[in-house]
Amino acid sequence: MAFFIGRDREARRAYGFDEVALVPGTVTVNPEDTDVSTRIGSVKLQVPILASAMDGVVDVEFAVAMGRLGGLAVLNLDGVQTRYENPKPLFKKISEATPEEATRLVQEIYKEPFKEKLVAQRVKEIKAGGALCAVSSIPQNAEKVGKIAADAGADLFVVQGTVTTARFKSSKGPVVDLAKFCERMKIPVIIGNVVTYSAALELMETGVSALLVGVGPGAACTSRGVLGLGVPQVTATIDCAAARDFYFKKTGRYVTIITDGGMTTGGDVCKAFASGADAVMVGSVFARAEEAPGRGFHWGMATPHHNLPRGTRVRVGTVGSLKQILFGPASLDDGTQNFVGAIRTCMGAVGATTMKEFQLTEIIIAPEIKHEGKLFQQAQKVGMGKK
Repeated sequence: MAFFIGRDREARRAYGFDEVALVPGTVTVNPEDTDVSTRIGSVKLQVPILASAMDGVVDVEFAVAMGRLGGLAVLNLDGVQTRYENPKPLFKKISEATPEEATRLVQEIYKEPFKEKLVAQRVKEIKAGGALCAVSSIPQNAEKVGKIAADAGADLFVVQGTVTTARFKSSKGPVVDLAKFCERMKIPVIIGNVVTYSAALELMETGVSALLVGVGPGAACTSRGVLGLGVPQVTATIDCAAARDFYFKKTGRYVTIITDGGMTTGGDVCKAFASGADAVMVGSVFARAEEAPGRGFHWGMATPHHNLPRGTRVRVGTVGSLKQILFGPASLDDGTQNFVGAIRTCMGAVGATTMKEFQLTEIIIAPEIKHEGKLFQQAQKVGMGKK
């Protein structure tokens, strides 16, 4: 339903995670009997969670650890991993910088030229660790690094921009033909980011295996403030999932929907799946892992932009191991640990045994759901009263 926001100008109401709640089902299921696996093209994941392609979150060691636990971590091929042979000392510098210095320092670090040889090297290092290898680049670099990564043994390739569409106009030279790119790549291609039904549908026509949904919701991202762009994640996911279902009925080909960003708790992740997501991608959650290279800090992919940075370095702290964040046991009461346990428990409560059944969960508008009856938690700033 649209509302008039001025004379002859309508605007549609959109919803984020804090404004909705999931309704328990008429049948409950033992959480241990739920199946949380998902697929991206030919690749099957036992855990439907991806770690964002951000330098403060994923390096080779983190990707290997995530893969061994059944999930997938995406390595950023536009970042420090392909600019420096040994990027570890840089993370110490970034973590020790003052807030006023951080963006300038990151911009300076990212001026180091990209090195093609490091693309193949990083892919081979991840594969040598026994994990699936997923790597990411911006659309402008996809042609250059895509073949190198695939030839080196990468399992998935992500083309990721702030906003990506199937049609792109430019007077500055040739642009990436995403349909031809997907056809040439012999591995599944993920494209993002997108937030609307029509744009998602057009991207599916390119032959992509999955879409990333989300513009600006990430903890370190400032695109919504700098550019004014974005659609709240519940509405964006529902709209893109509707495009997926229409496209599947039309062609028989299933395109995976991955909600990307804006989720900090198990409850947020569960709402994303109920909205139609097949998988989720999160950054700040994993930036808090002991294995994360950022040393308790997290910064967006657009932070290093030389002209218009759209990210900031944020301190997220370190709360536990990657295994603890994914599978528990949780030592915190705020929903930021044991994500897989939260997914299974919620699936059981709504009566879903598979992810496809989970997507059928009833959703209600409930902006006060986090505050109702939580007076003591709010007063003491514990549990659900921390926000």
